Amino acid sequence: MWKAKLEGKLAPRTADVALPGKRAAFSGRVLGIDPSLRGTGLALIEFTPGREPVLLRCQTVKVATKYAMPHCLAEIHRAVAVFVADFDPRHVALEQTIYVQNIQTAQILGAARGAAITAASLSAKEIFEYAPLRVKQAVTGQGRASKEQMARTVMAMLGHGRALAFDEADAAGVALCHAFTWRG
Repeated sequence: MWKAKLEGKLAPRTADVALPGKRAAFSGRVLGIDPSLRGTGLALIEFTPGREPVLLRCQTVKVATKYAMPHCLAEIHRAVAVFVADFDPRHVALEQTIYVQNIQTAQILGAARGAAITAASLSAKEIFEYAPLRVKQAVTGQGRASKEQMARTVMAMLGHGRALAFDEADAAGVALCHAFTWRG
C-alpha cells in the first residue's frame, strides 16, 4: 500500500467516504432526565452535526417534603409532558436506577422514573436508558466522577455561562451520553 501511495497510484481518501466503524453524528433534540422524587432534573439539548451541542432549556422539578408521593409523581409527569409538548424532542434519555441497599429508596426512584417514562411514552417518544456509570464515562471519561466534576464538564461542553444545579447537570449529562453513544 505504501509503495502504491509513493508511486502516486493510490488516491487519498475523501471526507465523503464513510470509514469502517465510523457512525453518523446524532442530530436532533434530546430530553435528558435525572429522575428523583423531590428533585428531578430535566435538560433539553439540541445536537447538530459539525456544531457544539446547545442547551435549550433546563429545570429541576422540586417538590416540597410536605407533599405525598402521588403529588410528586404528578409534578414529574406534568413537567416532562410540558417539555415534550413545547420542544418535541427526537429522543428521551433517562438515568437508570442505581444500586441501592434500601428497598424503599429503590421503589421511590422507580416510581419517579415511571412518571417520567409514562409522560414521554404517551407522546410516542423513543426512550433510552443509561446506567449512571456509563453516563459519567461518556461525559467526563471517568465512571466514578463526582457531581461537581460532572457539572463542570457539562457546563464546559455546552459553553454555558451560569452554573447548573446538580440535577440539571446530571440530566444534561444523560442527554450528552445518548448523543455520544447513540447507534442509529
